[in-house]
Amino acid sequence: MSLCTVAELRSALGVGTLYPDATLQESCDAADAVLLPMLWRNENYVVAHSKTTTSATLYFDIEHSHYVGESVIVTNCGSAWNGTKTITSITPDSITYTISAATATDKNPVAPYGIVAGDSTVDWTADSAIQLAALSIAVDIWQARQTTSSGGVAVDFQPSPWKMGSSLLARVRGLIAHALDPRSMVG
Repeated sequence: MSLCTVAELRSALGVGTLYPDATLQESCDAADAVLLPMLWRNENYVVAHSKTTTSATLYFDIEHSHYVGESVIVTNCGSAWNGTKTITSITPDSITYTISAATATDKNPVAPYGIVAGDSTVDWTADSAIQLAALSIAVDIWQARQTTSSGGVAVDFQPSPWKMGSSLLARVRGLIAHALDPRSMVG
């Protein structure tokens, strides 16, 4: 489910039934794509993987928060590693789980990084500040799409063509400050 709904976006824009839901949903989905990676989540990024004929191991560049017996969803690591897996052993920088009928491989890098996602304990759709931030971003995306020559305004009040630049998130950073993932604030 989107952080902001089509009905909320339709109401904020005041467009009534002028545009079909699917067209408005694109702006809602784009707002999610901008905002969700910035929010805290139970994920770790896989930098390498290896496997034997009975187990697969995923490696992280920082200490992870997963535990033996946890069911995790592995994505972007390759078909032999992806899927819902139950962790059988851990080290500070790796997890191992059971697989079958695999050819053994040495440790190989994963690029772009794979993702190991544990259970989520937060429903961002229930956080009104996050919903308002998503709505604000969706409105900006919609408006930039509809009137391409209406850029943002720079700090010195001069028109700027970069409405969809880094200032997009900066305008809602106060709303999402309590939920920002420290790993998303690099740079």
